[in-house]
Amino acid sequence: MILNFISLSILDIFDIMLVAFLLYQVYILIRGTVAINIFLGLFLFYMIWLLVRALNMELLSSILGQFIGVGVIALIIVFQLEIRKFLLVMGSKYDLSQKISFAKWLDKEDSGFDENIIVQITDACQNFSESKTGALIVIEKGSSLNSFAETGEILKAKISTGILESIFFKNSPLHDGAVILSKNKILAARCILPVTDNRNIPAALGLRHRAAIGISQNTDAHVITVSEETGNIAYARGGEIKVKISIVELSNLLKANYSSFIQN
Repeated sequence: MILNFISLSILDIFDIMLVAFLLYQVYILIRGTVAINIFLGLFLFYMIWLLVRALNMELLSSILGQFIGVGVIALIIVFQLEIRKFLLVMGSKYDLSQKISFAKWLDKEDSGFDENIIVQITDACQNFSESKTGALIVIEKGSSLNSFAETGEILKAKISTGILESIFFKNSPLHDGAVILSKNKILAARCILPVTDNRNIPAALGLRHRAAIGISQNTDAHVITVSEETGNIAYARGGEIKVKISIVELSNLLKANYSSFIQN
C-alpha cells in the first residue's frame, strides 16, 4: 500500500498544522475583499505552471517560470496592505509588551480607563443616540494611533461627556471625522480613517460604519459608532461590527476590553 511509503514524524504533523493555521489566518483576513480574487488568480496561475511543467512544455514552462521566480516580490507588491494587516493582527494578538511594560508600571497617570471615564463615554453615546447625532469614537488599545491622529486636530483634552458632545455637535468644525481616545485623553478629533474594502457589509451601514470596520482591521483599536439616521449604537473590533447594541452592552464591552486590559 502507498501508506507504507509515507512516514510522518511529530515535527511533520506540527509543520502541516502550522501551515494550515497560517493559511486560515490569511483567509480570514482577505475573505470578502477584492484580495481574495487576486489570491485565487495567482493560485490558478501557479497550478497552470505546474501542469505545463508536468507536460514537459519547455518554452511555455520557461516563460511562466520567469514570473514564478519573482513571485515573492510580486506578492509583496500586490498584497502589501493585506500583509501589513496580517502582521499587525498577529503581533497584536500575541503581544507581551502590554503585560511586561516598565512604562505601564512607572506611568500611573495614564494607567487606564477608570469607571468615571467609561461613564462619560457611555453617557455621551446615549445622548448621541437619543438626539440621532452621528459619532465615531476610536479607542486605542495596543497599536499606536498617532499616524491617524495626525490627519485631524490634536486636542489632548480630558475625556468628558460635554467635550465629546461639543465635538460631534453638527455645527462644530470638528464634528466631521473620528475622535481618537488614547491614554485617558481625547487625543485628536476630525481624523480621517481608512474605509474597509469588505464587500459583504450590509448596504444599510454607511461610510461611518465602514470607516469603523476599516480602522479595526488595520489596528487592534475598538470603535464606537452612532448612526445619524437611526441613532443605533454599534461596536467594531477586529474587522467585525456589532450593531444595535444597548448602553448597558456598550458599558460592559468597554469594561471588559479596557478596564481589565489597562489596569490588570
